[in-house]
Amino acid sequence: MTPAIFGVSGLELTADERAFFKEADPAGYILFARNCESKDQLRKLTDDLRAIHGRERLIVSIDQEGGRVARMKPPVWQRYPAGELFAKLWEIAPASAIEAARVNAEAMGRELAEMGISVDYHAPFDVRRPETDDVIGDRALGSEPMQVAALGRAVLDGMARAGIVGCLKHMPGHGRATSDTHKELPVVMASDEELEVDIEPFRTLAAHPLGMSAHIVFEAWDATTPATLSEKVIRDVVRGKIGFEGLLLSDDIDMEALDGTIIERSIRALSAGCDIVLNCWAKMDDQVAIAERGGTMGTQTAVRLERVHTAMGEPQDGPESAELLAKRDALLAITREWAA
Repeated sequence: MTPAIFGVSGLELTADERAFFKEADPAGYILFARNCESKDQLRKLTDDLRAIHGRERLIVSIDQEGGRVARMKPPVWQRYPAGELFAKLWEIAPASAIEAARVNAEAMGRELAEMGISVDYHAPFDVRRPETDDVIGDRALGSEPMQVAALGRAVLDGMARAGIVGCLKHMPGHGRATSDTHKELPVVMASDEELEVDIEPFRTLAAHPLGMSAHIVFEAWDATTPATLSEKVIRDVVRGKIGFEGLLLSDDIDMEALDGTIIERSIRALSAGCDIVLNCWAKMDDQVAIAERGGTMGTQTAVRLERVHTAMGEPQDGPESAELLAKRDALLAITREWAA
């Protein structure tokens, strides 16, 4: 199995993609707005991906957070609020904020499950600060580690009730980055002691089976190499200080925070200790290079991947999505900032 998650180019699989994916046997797939036109079309696409592998449990993933990070968009799919709104509700009524985050995530998860999606790269566990770049911005669940952990756990729990596996991102923390990793490499100069604040939400939820790295240099831990490519940061911080033993994905290997070719970045990420590289742009040449030169999945990664597969499931019995959304809306009404 290729230790990669690959993008898909369009609304349906091309003949070349179908043949390549069958041969390369990647760990899974990631979908974007380019892949999501209608419910029937999207469900057929995810069914086709599973048919290639002949197994039901497969990472078919997406970034669906709410707010500006939404690949499945209205009017075909529901609109969901960004994390900031739950953070604002927390300031008024923390218990209500936790319940609102949970039922919102469950409703979102049910919609994803209906489309054949099994993994959502949600929620960001990044602790927001005054200098946090807008690439995180209103996606963050708060500025206090306990609050971020509590609301993030509610998101993961709501997703799990819908049979969807959520994700701890972006380890070891994106909150101090003052630039966008899609465009350039941020450097964080905080001390090891100061960074305890950033890793605390991840440490609290370290037993979760799926996480994602950050393309950020942390001078206190490795002054020359971004976390995704740093054996020291992954070994000593992600696996050590945080205690995360789940499946670690790189953030999108295509981002401009990283230098070198895509295959060079991929090999470095895998060598540093990432289990899986996330390759989003659906460029066949890059995918072929990763499959040919990235090696095969190791035994430990396979065990971690199986834990993710085991966490996938059928939605639990409970309220219908309309009831969940109505409850969310009633709770968020306290903030006077949300209209469904």
